[in-house]
Amino acid sequence: MQFIGRVRELSILEGLIEKPNAHLVVIRGRRRIGKSRLVEEIGKKYQFLRFAGIAPTEGIEAQTQRQAFSNQLSSQMNLPQMVFYDWDNAFEFLHRSISTKPTVLLFDEISWMGSKDPSFLPKLKNAWDFLFSKNQNLLFILCGSVSTWIEKNIIQSTAFFGRIHKIITLEPFSLSESMSFLKLAKFQTSAHEILKVLSVTGGIPWYLEQIDGTLTADENIKQMCFLKDSTLVGEFDRIFEDVFSKRGRIYKEIMEVLIHSPCNQTNLRKKLNYGRSGSISKYLHDLILCGFVEENKGWSLKTLKPTKQSIYAVKDQFIRFHFRFINAQIQKINQNLFETIPLSQLPGWDGLVGLQVETLVAGNVKRLYQDLKIPLEDIMASGVFSQKGTTTRKGCQIDRLIQLRTGVLYAVEIKFSRNIIGAEIIEEMKTKLNNLERARNSVVNPVLIHLNGVSDKVVETNYFYKIIDLNDWLKT
Repeated sequence: MQFIGRVRELSILEGLIEKPNAHLVVIRGRRRIGKSRLVEEIGKKYQFLRFAGIAPTEGIEAQTQRQAFSNQLSSQMNLPQMVFYDWDNAFEFLHRSISTKPTVLLFDEISWMGSKDPSFLPKLKNAWDFLFSKNQNLLFILCGSVSTWIEKNIIQSTAFFGRIHKIITLEPFSLSESMSFLKLAKFQTSAHEILKVLSVTGGIPWYLEQIDGTLTADENIKQMCFLKDSTLVGEFDRIFEDVFSKRGRIYKEIMEVLIHSPCNQTNLRKKLNYGRSGSISKYLHDLILCGFVEENKGWSLKTLKPTKQSIYAVKDQFIRFHFRFINAQIQKINQNLFETIPLSQLPGWDGLVGLQVETLVAGNVKRLYQDLKIPLEDIMASGVFSQKGTTTRKGCQIDRLIQLRTGVLYAVEIKFSRNIIGAEIIEEMKTKLNNLERARNSVVNPVLIHLNGVSDKVVETNYFYKIIDLNDWLKT
């Protein structure tokens, strides 16, 4: 399939390999994000060698990983089978096998490659210092889905300090990039259908590859998520097993809390009935590294000053969908009860899909800042905002609230509807903003994001600071 997006990342890698020096690069990102595919694309122009660790399942030993390395080397270099009993020998032989022409060398799933041998990383460090770094035409890339392992053992390791030239973290595709991908799959339909699909897949390339252009959005979602043994039914468990292994339980519990409501560490501990310790901070740090959770710095709307605690929310679109839909229906899925039942018959299906779309749109904040012409350096806080009601104030929920250093607020309302948005949206927004507790001298600019148009009255009243059409975000 034609390569889509990653223009910035390709430019970075291209620039490094064109320089007359060896470069060590780390690429990280969640499972299925397209790390290996990115390196393969840059490798098309040069000599390209890829070595991948094998999943450390039962029976996999250190020698198994070395033999897999040997097999891959023999296959790619057209060499006879070899046996390496030590990583020193393997790295030295690889170094001697690489020609002097520009070469991209990829160690993929590196956490698996060295999982059974504690000497793997020290020997890799020495191989870089004494062998690979001497090759002025080498781009050496370390890659893997277990971001926590890479962070601890490579990025923050004193052994690799000063040796890594670039760290690239791959994010999901933007809406326009996802649209380009879906066009290749010949999924060319209404914006409403496209956003439905993206509400499940997010901008994860491998998930987008599963889309069948001959099916509707609901039929695609059913095929991927609601039939027994379908592609994404067990995806969540595979992701967590890869990343967290036997420690996955507490991470799942944290995710389950944050799915229902973003919260700070204090409230998270209470909901989990978890004692005061540093562990919860570590768990959240790990989830952020993996791209599953985002941290939004707390900011008081009344004092215009930062609060002590950050707010944490689920960032990953598919994981949110898993908890809201797949997990809730897993027994019926395993019995294949949805084979003949339309998803539209699921209780609250349209409303829940609407919520998914709202979080998808809110997550494409770079495009939002661009449309609002907000300088990034002026943003003090940005995220989903929830004000709980008390005896003295009313509650309110804002899809995305952006606060600038100047005290100006942008309150963003996202509407996913097949119908034209009527004038009632104005009163709805006025009520929310009247309930919002904030500094007296602050200014609130209401923003409306819609899909299928707004009524003339909404435009004529000039109430909204900006009205954004989602169709523009889907243009490629």
